Amino acid sequence: MSRTTQGSHSADRNGTGNQPPDGPAASRRGPVVAALMLGMALAALDSTIIATAVPQIVGDLGGFAVFSWLFSGYLLAVTVTLPVYGKLSDTYGRKPILLTGIALFLLGSLACAGAWDMGSLIAFRVLQGLGGGALQGTVQTIAADLYPMKERPKIQSKLSSVWAASAVAGPALGGLLTSYGDWRWIFLVNLPVGTLALWLILRHFHDARRDRPTAGRRARVDWPGALAVFAAGGLLLTALVQGGTAWPWLSAPSLLLLAGSALAAVATVLIERRAAEPIIPGWVWRRRTISAVNLALGALGLLMVAPTVFLPTYAQAVLGLGPIAAGFVLSVMTLSWPISAALSSRVYNRIGIRNCALLGIGAAALVLLAFPLLPYPGAAWQPALLMLALGAALGLFQLPLIIGVQSSVGYAERGTATASILFCRQVGQCLGAALFGAIANVTLNDRLTHAPAAIRAGLPHDLDAVSRALQHAGTLTARAADYLRRAVDTTVEHVYLGAAAAAALAFLTVLVLAPRRFPVHTEARAVTTADTTTNEGAGTNDGADASSTG
Repeated sequence: MSRTTQGSHSADRNGTGNQPPDGPAASRRGPVVAALMLGMALAALDSTIIATAVPQIVGDLGGFAVFSWLFSGYLLAVTVTLPVYGKLSDTYGRKPILLTGIALFLLGSLACAGAWDMGSLIAFRVLQGLGGGALQGTVQTIAADLYPMKERPKIQSKLSSVWAASAVAGPALGGLLTSYGDWRWIFLVNLPVGTLALWLILRHFHDARRDRPTAGRRARVDWPGALAVFAAGGLLLTALVQGGTAWPWLSAPSLLLLAGSALAAVATVLIERRAAEPIIPGWVWRRRTISAVNLALGALGLLMVAPTVFLPTYAQAVLGLGPIAAGFVLSVMTLSWPISAALSSRVYNRIGIRNCALLGIGAAALVLLAFPLLPYPGAAWQPALLMLALGAALGLFQLPLIIGVQSSVGYAERGTATASILFCRQVGQCLGAALFGAIANVTLNDRLTHAPAAIRAGLPHDLDAVSRALQHAGTLTARAADYLRRAVDTTVEHVYLGAAAAAALAFLTVLVLAPRRFPVHTEARAVTTADTTTNEGAGTNDGADASSTG
């Protein structure tokens, strides 16, 4: 029986499936969701908990000149492995990939705790990132497998709440462990969490694949394509992360890395065209729904750099807040985001996924444009209120688009489609860090160059140095301190204007490229009489459209 015919039998005329369940009943879905949340917590806590321990790590191991690679190395490993793990989860199933990801992450955590110098710690952080790539993509994919389309906002809001809690708890936990223990405990604390997640997955998750594309034959993995993806992504992201910081943008290292990335990208295209089962299939970009969402969420990653990277600097340098209070100004965004995401289904069920996303990103652009209108120096509640509104707006934007893509494909393609979304968002963040870093440097350098002659000689020369100087303002005259605060204020305002332009780009992408009515796969319509650990209807119905999507 063909997949299309089989799929037509799996859903009734009203889009309500009556197929028998493929796995255990709903009573076992709870432990699987708990395992997914624990797995997501490993990835979500990672950067926030380590950031507070950097001074202690550098003081113990040295390597101040390269400590940024504790974050960059992990980010590179996560980003370049996302599409590979997405394809592997479609080929071999979700369970082995998720177990592999958790195991690699725990192995990397244990190795990080035993690091003997900064070089070894960075290498073990890369190993953690290899596990983190499997965690992020596979958790999101299993969440879509577990729930039919109408119920997916529930599980996605739970996963979003993990990120929100981690944004608040991570710095506090990291500070507690480093203050009363040793920085190595920030890695060891992952072991009990990950072990519990492993046990829950092994015990309760049964990845019953009925529509395996490789059924009846040995699965073939496109390893040349995977290596080409690693090379292209790794070279590009290294150039973006290090350019303008470790070396100038137009220097030989940057140009060589960018050229190498371009050559590797060409090689990737050539390899993937000939591969029987490519790591990045052509349909990811040929299907209008997926390509539009990939580009839109790439723009989302771009704009997210403004609040996450530059707002804490603004809060401390301009508003004079301490690190904890500055973190709270940012964290309110992560509180409103999951609430808005959980309620987004009520919006897109009425006006459609595309219109809901347009509403969210349009509101986000207005919020970002409002930031330069804040008074100087202002009060902490003012940017906090804007971040609360920004989180609510982005919750209406991101989640409906992710659900729209996941619901447009079947089980055998969902891992690849989900990984492509996350990959594009990660690349967008790297581009944003490079682009907005350049904007910040140009603006600040201009302000410092045109400083009054009476104070120019003693002023620092970059954003980090300015922030440090303002934290020890006793070394500055009152006039110099006020000038530097105003310079940081102007710099962050320009970054937020750039973020508003990225939001406008995302708006235009959805408006022009996204379909007015998102196609719905027959599996996404299915609602079984007894919930299962994996919802595995067969067949495609790419031209179908549920009324709930508008």
